[in-house]
Amino acid sequence: MTSKNLDALSGAGVAIWLDDLSRKRLQTGNLADLMAEKNVVGVTTNPTIFQKAIVGSEVYTEQLKDLAVRGVTVDEAIRMITTADVRAAADVLRPAYDASDRQDGRVSIEVDPRLAHSTAPTVAEAKQLWWLVDRENLFIKIPATREGLPAITEVLAAGISVNVTLIFSLERYRAVMDAFLAGIEQAKANGHDLGKIASVASFFVSRVDTEIDKRLEKLGNTDLRGKAGVANARLAFEAYEEVFASDRWKALAAAGAKPQRPLWASTGVKDPAYVDTMYVDDLITRGVVNTMPEATLDAEADHGKPVEDSIRGFYAEAHKVLADLAAAGVSYDDVVQLLEDEGVDKFEVSWKELLEAVQGELDKLR
Repeated sequence: MTSKNLDALSGAGVAIWLDDLSRKRLQTGNLADLMAEKNVVGVTTNPTIFQKAIVGSEVYTEQLKDLAVRGVTVDEAIRMITTADVRAAADVLRPAYDASDRQDGRVSIEVDPRLAHSTAPTVAEAKQLWWLVDRENLFIKIPATREGLPAITEVLAAGISVNVTLIFSLERYRAVMDAFLAGIEQAKANGHDLGKIASVASFFVSRVDTEIDKRLEKLGNTDLRGKAGVANARLAFEAYEEVFASDRWKALAAAGAKPQRPLWASTGVKDPAYVDTMYVDDLITRGVVNTMPEATLDAEADHGKPVEDSIRGFYAEAHKVLADLAAAGVSYDDVVQLLEDEGVDKFEVSWKELLEAVQGELDKLR
């Protein structure tokens, strides 16, 4: 049986994705169960998720033994392991992909986080991952760094579907949408079937509150705690509505293109003082994706309070929150740049830890 809350969330137009993947989930049928029981229609991964899934898990031992015998490098070993899991997940999610006219049923895999500030290597890595996984319901995740923006355009132009990740600022989000439109325009010129190309823009939510709340506490201002993340995301959707009502987009839509949907990421509540479903219930509207860690998914199923729409109609309130934060002495520009830098660094650290752990296993098995 499905949850009434999750049914209502799906009915309101929110695509429910799981922000996690492991071979254990695949082998036990857990992912298929979540599709049937929790309305899950997509999966996102990142370097931290793979690091937690692989390190110390026995389910990867047999493949690691084979890779050790072959004498592959640790980078190749990790790519073989992660792409195998993503390929299997894509197959599990294929029915959701077919049922949603290629919108959902997607699995995301990220380019090497060490390439976040290098455009050409990011493009090359994206193409390799697309070829390795070899599933059309794949998303290649590219971070929305300044160097990532032209890579996003070039990868889309090659007919490859993209999940743009680590978006924190409204200005950068507009640049991401522009990169998407340019990529789809080039894909059209290159003769690609636009109906097969999809994209989401992963706008991070809870990390914004974590950083701004910390600054508010230092300023002795508690009135605005826990308001910035949702306000920022709501204003991102306001920007989305503006861009995807433009004549530029309408011309692409007439050629069969699908819009780049906003995806709410980092939706697990970090502060236990907050309602654990706030980044779900406060960000509901038709045409968005919410990717959740399983704990948040379970919380929403159990005691969430989904409504028909909690974004449209709240734009003025959201603008006031950001204005009040500025008046209180919180620099929005400083916060979002710090979060982008930290986001790249955290994924790179997780990737390095994964490299070290897998290298150790390969050495031992050899």
